[in-house]
Amino acid sequence: AWGRDGEGQLGDENAHNEASPVQVHSLTGAVQVAAGEFHSLALKSDGTVWAWGYNYYGQLGNGTRDNKSKPILVPGLTGVVQVACGASHSLALKSDGTVWTWGRNIRGQLGDGTTTDRYSPLQVANLTSVVSLAGGVFTSLVVKSDGTVWGWGDNSGGQLGDGTYTSHSTPIQSSNLSGVVQVAGGFYHSLALKSDGTVAGTGYN
Repeated sequence: AWGRDGEGQLGDENAHNEASPVQVHSLTGAVQVAAGEFHSLALKSDGTVWAWGYNYYGQLGNGTRDNKSKPILVPGLTGVVQVACGASHSLALKSDGTVWTWGRNIRGQLGDGTTTDRYSPLQVANLTSVVSLAGGVFTSLVVKSDGTVWGWGDNSGGQLGDGTYTSHSTPIQSSNLSGVVQVAGGFYHSLALKSDGTVAGTGYN
């Protein structure tokens, strides 16, 4: 990891900015990483999730608000196959197709029907068969096995793609999207990659 490290997001325990890559402290067996605004996640080959950096909103998922300058285990998560970050919230996809979220929830980006921050992972209710996920700044996006896209959180730019600018604290389906295999979230826009190689976009332009 490299770059700004004021909140410990590089994970090398020294909290100094780095202009060249440094090794994350005591982290091995990683198969995927994700970066938020000031926090970081890693997925290990054993299906566990590790987090470090800024934790004011609980985005490290360990039940506290204490920053960590080296990786800590996110308790209670096993069988994870993908992780993603928003600016200050975190997401995990399990092998059973369920989605788990934690951290900041100011725009409903955790998908639990509230705007209450969560310091530990909770399952997004009534959401199954998910195969891929992504985080935007204050939004969350997923692709289901049927190729549809679902999202929740901030929609002030239309980034949820439901034809409105109304934010949602539980998952809603994006309109007129099918055959999607991957999604990505930007600042106030979203992208979807379709199986035919075309890309669709929605949101602030």
